[in-house]
Amino acid sequence: MSLEQKMADFFKFEENDTNMKGEIRAGVTTFLTMAYILLVNPAMLAVSGIPFDDALFATAIAAFVGCTVMGLWANKPYALAPGMGLNAYFVFAVVLAMEIPWEIALAAVLVEGIIFLIISIPQIGWRTKMINAIPKDLKIATGAGIGMFLAIIGLREMGWIQDDGATLVNLATTESWGAGEYALYQHGAVISMVALIAITVMMARGIKGAIIYGILGASLYGWAVGAYDPYNDFMAGGAGWGSATASAPASGDIFGWVGLPEESMGAAFGAFSDIADDMAGFLLVMIAFLFVDIFDTAGTLYSVGRQAGDLDEDGNLVDSEEAFMSDAAATIVGAALGTSTTTTYIESAAGVEEGGRTGLTAIVVGVLMLSGLFLSGLFQAIPTFAMACALVIIGAMMMKQATDINWDDKEIVLPAFLTMILMPFTYSIADGIAWGVISYVLIKMGMGKFDEPGPIMYGIAIFMTMFYLGPGDMSTFGWIFDKVL
Repeated sequence: MSLEQKMADFFKFEENDTNMKGEIRAGVTTFLTMAYILLVNPAMLAVSGIPFDDALFATAIAAFVGCTVMGLWANKPYALAPGMGLNAYFVFAVVLAMEIPWEIALAAVLVEGIIFLIISIPQIGWRTKMINAIPKDLKIATGAGIGMFLAIIGLREMGWIQDDGATLVNLATTESWGAGEYALYQHGAVISMVALIAITVMMARGIKGAIIYGILGASLYGWAVGAYDPYNDFMAGGAGWGSATASAPASGDIFGWVGLPEESMGAAFGAFSDIADDMAGFLLVMIAFLFVDIFDTAGTLYSVGRQAGDLDEDGNLVDSEEAFMSDAAATIVGAALGTSTTTTYIESAAGVEEGGRTGLTAIVVGVLMLSGLFLSGLFQAIPTFAMACALVIIGAMMMKQATDINWDDKEIVLPAFLTMILMPFTYSIADGIAWGVISYVLIKMGMGKFDEPGPIMYGIAIFMTMFYLGPGDMSTFGWIFDKVL
């Protein structure tokens, strides 16, 4: 029996209507849309004090472990890596604002991952029961909301939208494009929009690998003309994670081994002796990480699973325990090495759109993530605007789920809408799910239908309310921990 046949049998290619070539192509597509994390996550964590190379090593290994476990055990095409949003909370809210050392913050992530793993064990099944208790319409709204979330991230990174003091968000200053140092044909926003339209045309023509071609084409052109990357122009209000000018990496900068982490490896374990000095702060941070991880991952898995046709007749994700435990295992490994929470990536939808249906897609992503240990210079050179156009097209594809919501049911209209709209407006999948659930339970109570939400939904709503609201400027959890501890 050939290797290809053995892999076909193991990953169940025939059952999932796919093949090795399609799975590899899907894995490469997903990787290209999320390779930015190999640059952005270390750059962000470095602000907290974790050395860049340590964070890069942890990012690549955590992604590899998560993707491999997801592929070999769960046989799902979902990729994992340290999560955006979660890393921002780690750095700016926990380390900088709360002045908690990064070592203790890593310990909180480690404990959260262990708890996550325990409640995901099939024999316990709390995680699956919790997600299955959420009404179908709210779970569908989660998918559409994530689509809008991806779109606003993508448009921001393409340079097409910007923050605005009066309207919160506004169209970028298109009238100034080509008027400054860079000509119009050098502006990343223009290049990315051309790439986005090209990707759409190729997809409409049925060309496989359209997203890959779009990203590579925009990158090569951007390097050739020295394009302006607006998202990385810090002086103009951009994030400033990379260079504001696209340039191909020098041959000597492409390769290079980052080495084993010198400070962050095992730092989470060493921090446990210091937790007693601020147990209240530690527990509050740990619960926050756990809460966001649970619902970010659940929303992503359900949405991408629905796109991949991986739901049962009741609308629940098939074999969800294995997928959840893969996520938890990656979080534990990542925290032990020196990175914030690892989670399932919504960019997995790019690979699913390219035909990825089995765990081989995830494994391909995981193996390619290891290349960050040797090719960090190459990934750092890929312009942000080139990667971002993939997020917008995937967001557009995911919006089709909104048509399956029962908009004639007045009791579900507001919860579904809040679930969708709060994700892009708060830049958080978890916030959208939380207030969708809270409003759903309150509306059912207002209608006198106290039995409909069920005990699990009541419990989730109460837990979420305690997380967000409380006396003074504290959440209920923060107030309790402050009084008790």
